[in-house]
Amino acid sequence: MDETRARSVLARAGLGGPGAAAAELLSFGENAVFAAGGLVFKVGRDPELSARAVRELAVAEWLEGIGIAAVRAAEPAPRLVDGHPVTVWHRLPPAVRPTGPADLAHLLRAVHALPAPPFDLPPRDLLGGVERWLRLAGDAVDPADAAYLRLRRDSFAADAAALTPRLTPGPVHGDALPRNVHVGPDGPVLVDLETFASDLREHDLVVMDLSRDRYGMPAEQYDAFTGAYGWDVREWEGARVLRGARETASCAWVAQHAGVNPAAAVEFRRRVDSLRENRPDVRWHPF
Repeated sequence: MDETRARSVLARAGLGGPGAAAAELLSFGENAVFAAGGLVFKVGRDPELSARAVRELAVAEWLEGIGIAAVRAAEPAPRLVDGHPVTVWHRLPPAVRPTGPADLAHLLRAVHALPAPPFDLPPRDLLGGVERWLRLAGDAVDPADAAYLRLRRDSFAADAAALTPRLTPGPVHGDALPRNVHVGPDGPVLVDLETFASDLREHDLVVMDLSRDRYGMPAEQYDAFTGAYGWDVREWEGARVLRGARETASCAWVAQHAGVNPAAAVEFRRRVDSLRENRPDVRWHPF
């Protein structure tokens, strides 16, 4: 699905008003995210995301009910257009400042203190999207690279299944990055709830570890995060495994864009080469 297709789905869902074709595109990853007026619309790029969209709305309702600061849904169920899920959200007010590492850490501490919700959360299937992303990449990805990522996926999946956690497992955000926290006039708010899961809490912490090493996050920002959270996941022997799994997933995720975006093709090449050559010093570019 490209942007034109996403706008067509949005219009056919009856959303965005008469100017749906001119709705502001906020981001385009697993979903095309548009804004119009006081609402935000997330258009799933693949019908396989329908169940996840339903779960994200359930998570939002649950967090609202227990007082966790998170984005709020404007409709209780997705609209479906040719299988593509479209969810509707209240637009957050403009940010009053950039998100800091401590903002994310404090929200994660709150999430990690939660008991299980009154509905089922799946495990954090970090590697579950690899096959879909490689399929969406098609001929834009060398078959040898796709085979390499599949082998790497299988190896890390087996290793992750054998880990003994340091923290008590339970609800996790699943994509715990500062970009998924919005600091508005009432304080930090958690956004992008689609990867919420019930699994090792360490999943949420290795994200920042990877950000420091792969994306060049300054050491003082990482230290601010671990200081506010109260623990550094690098002290845990399983961190290497979860990091390796996330690197594999992050590489495959970029592949899905390679056929339509030359910059994505370049970034995929950088990432897969650095994995093949075991070069953790190679910086990746956010995408």
